[in-house]
Amino acid sequence: MISLHLKKLPATREISLLIFAYLYVPILVLIAYSFNANRSATVWTEFSFAWYGRILANPSIQTAALNSIIVATIATVCATTIALLAALATYRPFYGQKMVEGGINLPLILPEIVTAVATLLLFMALGIKLGLMTVIVAHIGFCIPFAYLPIRARLNDLDKSLLEAANDLYANPWQVFRRVTLPLLWPAVLSGSVLAFVVSLDDFIMTFFVAGPGSTTLPVYIFSAIKAGVTPEINAISTLMLVISIVLVVLAFWLGQRGKQQ
Repeated sequence: MISLHLKKLPATREISLLIFAYLYVPILVLIAYSFNANRSATVWTEFSFAWYGRILANPSIQTAALNSIIVATIATVCATTIALLAALATYRPFYGQKMVEGGINLPLILPEIVTAVATLLLFMALGIKLGLMTVIVAHIGFCIPFAYLPIRARLNDLDKSLLEAANDLYANPWQVFRRVTLPLLWPAVLSGSVLAFVVSLDDFIMTFFVAGPGSTTLPVYIFSAIKAGVTPEINAISTLMLVISIVLVVLAFWLGQRGKQQ
């Protein structure tokens, strides 16, 4: 009903188009200029793939990309495992359930810079040297709610009679989990893990605060390189990250929809 009333407002379609143009035209311009042969990011000369070849052959970018993949992979595996256990632990009602769930989802509510500063202060208080390991630990905590929410939502939709039937057939808790619960949760687990991977791969603020020497990831590398000016090389890196993120988000959405259909 609300959407029908909104459609009757004057210039609704035009305003919507302007908003979408404001959001997406800069991204399209960035993608277009990543194929610019000219080193200037604002002067077009001719179409070229040269910048993609240069970034793939750049040792600094290779190192940053490898760090991003290592951090995202380890953080995703650990965060998804913790999220799965947390979802199973909070599945049945108990005293203080809302408080526990709120604590799990707290990184989604707090501004990321607040979480990043708090994490940095924790590492400093514990005397932990900043490096790749601190980035991984910070990303694990930050990615848990992104993996938790799809799994928890899928748990709520599970047919409880299947679990009760397994118990009636004298299956122990481990057998129920391995043969009934996990297969039904698997699409949601994969969906949550893909979301966690994307968040970790694209994260800048958290990484910027807790990274040390030798732990530069692609977002941090882009931030450092852009200080010298925007070039088609930066556009090419951003375009590749954008494409990878879109593919992974679409995959996560597809896995989530597939889980609902089962």
